[in-house]
Amino acid sequence: MDDLHPNGMPPQTGGKDPCNVSGQQAEVRPRRRVAAVSTPALSASRLTLPGVMDAEGRVDESRLRMHIFKNGGVSPSERGLAWRFLFGMYPCSSTALERSLLQEQLLMRYRVMKRKWQQFLPSAVQIHLNAELFAAVRYFDQRKEQTLQQAQDQSEEVKDRLAFLELQSQILFERVTFDLEELREAIRIIDKDVPRTNRDLSYYQEEGLGNLLVLRDILITYAAFHPEVSYAQGMNDLCSRFLEVLDSEVDAFWSFSCYMEKFSRDFMADGLHRKIELEAALLKELDPLLYGHLVKDNMESFTFCHRWLLLGFQREFEHSDAQRLFEILSCDHLELISQQVDRARYQERLGQKHSIEDSLESPQQTFNTDFTFELFICAAILLDNRDSLLRCRDDVQLIQFTSSLQGKLDLNSTLKKAESHFYNYCKRCAWDYMNGFYPANSSKHEDFFYQLRSLFVLK
Repeated sequence: MDDLHPNGMPPQTGGKDPCNVSGQQAEVRPRRRVAAVSTPALSASRLTLPGVMDAEGRVDESRLRMHIFKNGGVSPSERGLAWRFLFGMYPCSSTALERSLLQEQLLMRYRVMKRKWQQFLPSAVQIHLNAELFAAVRYFDQRKEQTLQQAQDQSEEVKDRLAFLELQSQILFERVTFDLEELREAIRIIDKDVPRTNRDLSYYQEEGLGNLLVLRDILITYAAFHPEVSYAQGMNDLCSRFLEVLDSEVDAFWSFSCYMEKFSRDFMADGLHRKIELEAALLKELDPLLYGHLVKDNMESFTFCHRWLLLGFQREFEHSDAQRLFEILSCDHLELISQQVDRARYQERLGQKHSIEDSLESPQQTFNTDFTFELFICAAILLDNRDSLLRCRDDVQLIQFTSSLQGKLDLNSTLKKAESHFYNYCKRCAWDYMNGFYPANSSKHEDFFYQLRSLFVLK
């Protein structure tokens, strides 16, 4: 297998320094390396979260998502494996044995995809170098040499199996064609954005500088095989998050691709405007005065919110907190359910007490099912800084103020406030619904609490 690190994990260093005669623990930082190509050993690893994984390695997806939400994320030591299930690279129904075979299949598919665009556009295989990236190329090429050596050391059985999987992948992608000009343009933007990725992270320092080139290959491969999305600014920061946590080129590509299946629209113009409209509509519900101040001219005053939402507040919280928030939001544990599902459930409940004719007269729900929890996080930040925002008189002051929040927000406090806003919104909508359904003098407290509970989905 292609695996830079012997056990699918980067080497760890630690322990006491034998030359440290004082007996005190010497601080030894792990040596940063370029990400592995693939991490086959992780396919058999186990999550230690209570009740989440069975004896054969299957994951209870509902319990995994509930654990993430209730505990405010997972521990850093289990984050990489948990993300492979959370974002869909590993099916939760798969066993450890099935994942071992899946890992090889994903490796060969990615290898064939990457080689196809490289053969189509050989001039783009290497980034246009500046002095800073010379070292990155050296570290990246060292990994390539190690990968080739590991391939030579594989058993004949493994080589034959991978050759068969490679042939399957070639057949799968043989009819894929590329638009030369579109791919060139995507690569041009990627080459401009990748060096701008957050270089303060230790992941991109020392030998880790080579991870910039790993990130580049992932983004180009994605753009080449998803022309309807291609590449848009901001994808480098998003994909970087997967690469840092998973520390594997192949796994980062497939997890990023699964994530983009759901959120690719957010990187397009209509998705951008939709997010801004939803955040504005929610703020209007929660604080009409602040809403009126921010939209006194047009919706442009909400554009800064789109960057927050697009990147999962990646720069607004301390780095480790931003990672926790990203997985909390991605677990989809606290979301409004659709009107159709809610009405069917509610009418079934009413059928036990009322006639069918009465239940069919129920009015339309008053809540907006597009108000996702991330919008309430955004609203909590806005409301927590309400006075400062009201003092902003133009877009320049607004951007200056919101930029000053980067890395300074407290995640636990923000989560509590967002949950409070979320609950209060649902409670108000439930009362509005019940007021529209029952006669003025009718008792409705019992059904109010049922209606309130039915606004939540616990996936």
